[in-house]
Amino acid sequence: MLFAAGLGTRLGELTAKKPKALVEVNSKPLLYYAIEYLKKYGVTDIIINVHHYADLIIDYVKQNNSFGINIEFSDERNQLLETGGGLLKAKYFFSDVNDFVVYNTDIYTSLNLSKAMLKHKQTNALATLVVRNRKTSRYLLFSDDDRMCGWKNIKTGEEIITRIEPNLTNYAFSGIQILSTKIFELLEEKENTKFSITKAYIELSKTHKIIGYIDNSKYWIDAGKPETLKELSLILKGR
Repeated sequence: MLFAAGLGTRLGELTAKKPKALVEVNSKPLLYYAIEYLKKYGVTDIIINVHHYADLIIDYVKQNNSFGINIEFSDERNQLLETGGGLLKAKYFFSDVNDFVVYNTDIYTSLNLSKAMLKHKQTNALATLVVRNRKTSRYLLFSDDDRMCGWKNIKTGEEIITRIEPNLTNYAFSGIQILSTKIFELLEEKENTKFSITKAYIELSKTHKIIGYIDNSKYWIDAGKPETLKELSLILKGR
């Protein structure tokens, strides 16, 4: 699943007349890079949630013949459901699989997705969250065996510990996750509501295995900000 429904407010004028997913870097939209990245790792079926300028995203995919794979859309034009609600709305798409990838469209990375997927299967986790050692204001907390044990906001000082472990390490979530379809059963009471999937993970980590995959690959870019669009442009020119 590709998350592409956001308003893209951090990009200011760039998203005044188009969705963030179609903001271009080196003449190609972010959505192009996200789809091609997933295809590189064998993904053949994608659902994209849409809200802001939804028609433009749908038209772009159709004009490109769905990039040679099966692409469907989860329509959130009537209500933007955030990450958790958006995920639940699209659950029908995953009825015939056990695990699937969720990817934020504004992310560009050199992560080896196959290795993250392998760890997910080996640990039999409910969710495997790709994380990095980078500066941010909100962190997920992990034990020495990469089990999620809490969350904290270093700006406000708020901290939630869900599992007591001797050593906890702060990691920043990368907007890439591999999920078991079992998660839908655990979230079904929230169906048709707006909620953050991160908040759901905090609660679920008390009783279920939420694993972190520590990504030390060369680069990870959140292209949802003007300054990082320039950084991404330079990376693409040099690859």
